[in-house]
Amino acid sequence: MTSTIPGRVGVVGGGRMGAGIAQVFATLGSTVTIAESGDRQAAFTRVSDGLDRAHERGRLGESDPATVLGRVSLVDAPDELPAGLDLVVEAVPEALQLKLGVLALVEKTVDPTTVIATNTSSISIADLGAVLDDPRRLIGMHFFNPVPASTLVEIIRTPSTDTDVVARVCEWVSQLGKSRVLVNDSPGFATSRLGVCLGLEAIRMLEEGVADAESVDRAMELGYRHPMGPLRSTDLVGLDVRLAIAEHLTETLGERFRPPALLREKVARGELGRKSGRGFFIWS
Repeated sequence: MTSTIPGRVGVVGGGRMGAGIAQVFATLGSTVTIAESGDRQAAFTRVSDGLDRAHERGRLGESDPATVLGRVSLVDAPDELPAGLDLVVEAVPEALQLKLGVLALVEKTVDPTTVIATNTSSISIADLGAVLDDPRRLIGMHFFNPVPASTLVEIIRTPSTDTDVVARVCEWVSQLGKSRVLVNDSPGFATSRLGVCLGLEAIRMLEEGVADAESVDRAMELGYRHPMGPLRSTDLVGLDVRLAIAEHLTETLGERFRPPALLREKVARGELGRKSGRGFFIWS
């Protein structure tokens, strides 16, 4: 295995996660194509703004934001991705049928040697791979929000995943300057399963009046040295995203992941966390 960066990368989905993934690979030196069927300008702006913030914080090294942004282009759909890609990362919303359709289309479009990765935070990689003719090249690359600042990528392999694909992805993650954990395929993997479990219990404590949101979070931050409490973390992830993961884990792992009524109520009211300005905390 050679220690070369992925020269050409595709990212399907230009939302917060997809734009972040595109940004870190472009910063590494890869040429990146984002497939975004919605607002392409908004996706491009997310990458541009992210690069400006990284530059202000001294995280681009000697690179100029405009130079890095010049390595990013956009197309309307996965079947418009260019040939010769080393890696495609699917980063569309956490909906099984949507991801299955995207992955099937990606496989029909890209070269046979292209590694196909999914950024799913909870759906079984094997279940997603069932739609592919060659599931050996599918792997989970679970990035964390915000992608440029996060230090972890959770890599998920299935019994079918080719060992060379695992090795290449592990090397690419290292080149991104991030740490990795390698886990075997299971609903929720390691991070979402544990994170959701803690977050749901914190929400139940609010429902029961055990303490207010600030006190619950400070208890974990100061008592257990968590860098961020479970409720503020839920706000950062997005209450809607956490609800979707909890519902999936309830179906696959049982009632201990049943979402609290308070979580459902907040999502119904549009209180989705930082992205909406209000969740368990007020965000400016």
